[in-house]
Amino acid sequence: MDPECARLLPALCDVLADPRQPVADDTCLEKLLDWFKAVTEAGSSLLLLQDHPCLVELLFHVLKPQDLSSRILSFALRLAGIFAAQENCFQYLQQGELLPGLFGELGPLGAAAWAAPSVRSGWIQGLHSLAQHPSALRFLADSGAVDTIFSLQGDPSLFVASAAGQLLVRVLDLALCGPAEGHISLQAWDWPACARKIVCHLEDCLRSEATPRVTQALHVLTTAFGHCHGLWTQGLWVQLSPLVARLLEKDPVPAPHALVDLLLSVARSSMLSSDPGLWETAAQTLSRLSPTQAGPLAAGILKLQDCPQALRIQAFGVLLQPLAFVLEATAQAPGMPGLLEGAAGDLMAVDTLPPSKSACVGLLCSALAHLELLQPLVGVARPASALAAGLAAGTDAPAPPQPQRPSPWPQAPLLAAVVAILRLCNGSAAPNSEAGGRLCAMLGGCVRVQRAALDFLGVLSQGLGPQELVTQVFAILLEYLVSPDSSPTVLKKAFQATLRWLLSSAAPPGCCDLEPYAQLVLGELLSVLRKRLCSPCWEVRDSGLEFLTQMTRHQGGQAGFRQALLASEVPELTRQLLQDPESYVRASAVAAVGQLSSWGLLAAPSSPEHAATPQKTPLEELLLVLTTDSEGFPRRAVMRVFTEWLRDGYADVAEDPERFVARVLQAASGDLDWEVRVQGLELALAFLEQLLGPCGPSAAAPPGTLAQALQALCRVQLFEFAFRSLFDCDRPVAQKSCDLLLFLRAKATPSSNSQEAGDGPDVTSVEAALRRWQAGEQGQPLGELAPEAVLAVLRSMDLEALQDTLAESSDHVERSPQSLLQDMLATVGVLGDNEADCY
Repeated sequence: MDPECARLLPALCDVLADPRQPVADDTCLEKLLDWFKAVTEAGSSLLLLQDHPCLVELLFHVLKPQDLSSRILSFALRLAGIFAAQENCFQYLQQGELLPGLFGELGPLGAAAWAAPSVRSGWIQGLHSLAQHPSALRFLADSGAVDTIFSLQGDPSLFVASAAGQLLVRVLDLALCGPAEGHISLQAWDWPACARKIVCHLEDCLRSEATPRVTQALHVLTTAFGHCHGLWTQGLWVQLSPLVARLLEKDPVPAPHALVDLLLSVARSSMLSSDPGLWETAAQTLSRLSPTQAGPLAAGILKLQDCPQALRIQAFGVLLQPLAFVLEATAQAPGMPGLLEGAAGDLMAVDTLPPSKSACVGLLCSALAHLELLQPLVGVARPASALAAGLAAGTDAPAPPQPQRPSPWPQAPLLAAVVAILRLCNGSAAPNSEAGGRLCAMLGGCVRVQRAALDFLGVLSQGLGPQELVTQVFAILLEYLVSPDSSPTVLKKAFQATLRWLLSSAAPPGCCDLEPYAQLVLGELLSVLRKRLCSPCWEVRDSGLEFLTQMTRHQGGQAGFRQALLASEVPELTRQLLQDPESYVRASAVAAVGQLSSWGLLAAPSSPEHAATPQKTPLEELLLVLTTDSEGFPRRAVMRVFTEWLRDGYADVAEDPERFVARVLQAASGDLDWEVRVQGLELALAFLEQLLGPCGPSAAAPPGTLAQALQALCRVQLFEFAFRSLFDCDRPVAQKSCDLLLFLRAKATPSSNSQEAGDGPDVTSVEAALRRWQAGEQGQPLGELAPEAVLAVLRSMDLEALQDTLAESSDHVERSPQSLLQDMLATVGVLGDNEADCY
């Protein structure tokens, strides 16, 4: 322990033990527990208590009858558990009867403080921490703690009840794991007494007529099979699986959601998945539960690698049932093969439609969401939600198990079903059955179902269907895009689905156009887009611009798309939206203008009133946005477009890249938005790579190339921007600048343009300016720089140390244990003002 912390600890213990002192807040107590846990994990708990007796005194003080707050009592229980997790420290605390006093019947269990959920939770968490060794197991058995845990499973606090179930699993694992684990019998009646007691309790719960007790047992088993991997789990499943299967004989089946979670937990266990009885129980569960209840089980089964084919077919049939019902109720395509053809299970009877609107909507949305996960194929883009999750986690991160796509995949019936659902929602369907009429009434105008159906329809674009159905798909998408009743969120989904279908309809490689039917749709679509770009709702204008940007990115080089777009008013409207009153729309307009310009699709206006007026180039317009727009979003979008233009060799940029970079960096360096400055450094890095090549193992640039590049970098004043950014008050800017300068230094090795000793450049003025900037005096510019001086300064700077410093959390000092103790003492006036870390 840090000496300063050791000095402050006795005073803190006195404060915590004094009921007259104001109680520390929960956050401070949690941080204190985290610190003690880290200290004990790094060393001996026994030595910690012997060196700091104030900690033991605090725990004994809690045992005295007094008016301690429930938070302090809960803290003490958890702290004792952390110390007692090491067996020698457990025995040390046992000698003074401290642990029985805290966790036995003479402690909080029999006091008024037990009424506080935080105390009960602290009691459970303390026992969970100390349940690490055989001595703790004997203590739990002898103290009657296991019976208390049984009762806490039904606690009115969900947090306490959940923690009690987890503690039971911990005790069971402790009793059956260890050196003798290999000798544990698979027969539960041969297990240690404590384990047998828990198993008997679980059996009683599973036999109970009370659903809450059944739920408690199922939750405990789910946790056990999900987190424990010892041989004893086989014996537990053998013992209790008959009782689990017997639950399916009851009507209704108790705790269906908990039962589904248990079966999936067992199926994922490598120790248990080979049991044939498991698959029989899963098949019975799929048959007995309603489609709403069985959906998660069916989706989970389709994620499993080793699963009987018959069960996979049955699970797929469960997911298809709601959509098959829609086809049946709306009498879609009488000659079309059945949606459940080849699947085990019966089609939902038409009279089994969920009775309420919420149940019907929930069933359809759940089925569509589960089916959406089944469609993606290997090598095909994932759904947008999955793609976003992958980007957040890192592109190389392993993806979670995905459901395996069943074969054959009923593409045509699924397309028909989704189109039927969308027609039911917008009122264009004309069902001739009673069930269809009820569906119309329940789904009419339902935004939730519309969003789910459009998402699934977009995913289905990965596998085309018959021409007639594809035509219906484009027709329903156009209906939603045209309809004034479509909400902004539904319109956004419709644009996204339309984009995916248009891209999937592109002609094979080697051709440069869309398929004929997609080309016909494109003309209507651009007409709709023109109207939507004029919508009074900014979300609609924004969605239209996003669609245009993506469509242009993918189809900007195709003749049919170019011809249709240039014949429309869409490019000019997009240009006008750079002046939109809403900043989000202006940012989207910037991105769209960037794409249109990259493909040469931003033609000058042809109206007579603009004929005599000189038209600004897209580059000039976006520079105007960068320098004059009052909001950060459009300026950030401009910087992204400029960086892309520079990398892609956009004509207006390639004409004079130095002038372009100089103008952009001048604007970005003075921007108040830190993200704009970061983007400016990204553009500077792109310029560096163009001059010196990408960074790599042999990254040094030839001396001649380096000298020319350094002169260009000085001309565009890149160094002044980078050095200023190195001391920026926003850490991401400084980090980006540090990365850029490290890249440049790697390109300029000492052998490149080396100076003789004593004949180096004068770097005094540069270093003086850097010191002033570091001190916060940002006014004075560097002036004209010599490339040799820049290199000398770069080589003298410890950029690696600066990079490490910037990588630290901005509050790393305030989060230190010493700071925590000082703050807790300062709140009660124990420390003077000069000692408190008031951050």
